[in-house]
Amino acid sequence: MPTVNPVLAALPDYPIVRIEAAKERLRQAGREVFDFGTGDPIEPTPAFVRQALLGAVPEVCRYPTYKGGPDLRRAAAGYLRRRFGVDLDPERQVLGTLGSKESIFNLPFAFLDAAGGRDTVVYPTPGYPVFEAGTRFAGGRAHGVPLRPESRFLLEPWALPREVRQRLAIVWINYPHNPTGAVAPTDYLERVARFAADEDVLVCSDECYVDVYSGAPPRSLLELGTKNVLAFFSCSKRSGMTGYRSGFVAGDPALIATFGKLRPNVGTASQVFVDAAAAAAWSDDEHAAARRGTFAAKRALVEAFLREAGLEQVGGDATFFMWFRAPGGDDVAYAAHLLERGGLVLIPGSYFGPGGEGYCRLALVPDQETCRRAMETWRQLL
Repeated sequence: MPTVNPVLAALPDYPIVRIEAAKERLRQAGREVFDFGTGDPIEPTPAFVRQALLGAVPEVCRYPTYKGGPDLRRAAAGYLRRRFGVDLDPERQVLGTLGSKESIFNLPFAFLDAAGGRDTVVYPTPGYPVFEAGTRFAGGRAHGVPLRPESRFLLEPWALPREVRQRLAIVWINYPHNPTGAVAPTDYLERVARFAADEDVLVCSDECYVDVYSGAPPRSLLELGTKNVLAFFSCSKRSGMTGYRSGFVAGDPALIATFGKLRPNVGTASQVFVDAAAAAAWSDDEHAAARRGTFAAKRALVEAFLREAGLEQVGGDATFFMWFRAPGGDDVAYAAHLLERGGLVLIPGSYFGPGGEGYCRLALVPDQETCRRAMETWRQLL
């Protein structure tokens, strides 16, 4: 067999791949499946977004720009101004991406310097597996920091060990946090912004869930400063456009220029018609508010059941994820029990890395009626 990249060989199956295999096995057996696993909302993409895409399909579709079209970048800058009061230059401080996943994965290729001793990437666990995967493929040192309820699931880079800080190149934060739903308070974001500027370290803020919340609107790290800061946004959850693969990264103009230099080399650019759909989505806030209302109604229904069942919900009320303690402390066994006995698909917290053990994540994907039937099935298993 030809040589295999050792990083790839060492990677476990991506968590969603394992979940999809389990769902398919149940469906093949004729079982009803209640899918609270994969965070892929089923609410329709707004009609005006679909029309914007259809209206922008050209007769001849040529190569897109790696930066994202000017209309997309202007729309993204307009969104940042309305939502956060941040005024960024769409030409120098905004870069279109294929959603947030590819940009998060590719970022270390632009900003790690192994020969110079700045090769370490710090990221939260439990958390998005791509933080670690991108680091390892780029030849960096991956340093996960377990997040705990007692510290409000906040990653504190100033508390890192001395040997980590000496080699530190990139710090990832993710608020609202997947999988716990925790939100970062303003004083924490202020301190992170100061850390980025004072320590001359790149801080990347994954903010793809910043418009999915139940309480006060979460803030962006960009509001507290842009020096050595990049923030990542996506149409996927805000606008129900997971399959469109569109987002943007914004922040420090020097960092945007450097990241932009990498991107033509890896061929990452959205099609012009996807850019048009994304520009329409970023220019409208009403549909995002309507989606929040839909998720809030499902959250209220499931929260009521969790309280009734004595299942302790931990974390915050943002994102469309719910994070709760697994009875008995064995998250894998409890998720398997729900799957086999009731067709309820949840993700064990340990799938998201150290710190996730003993918890389960529930994604508010099914519609309200299906959520109601699923909770009744769950109730019968108590």
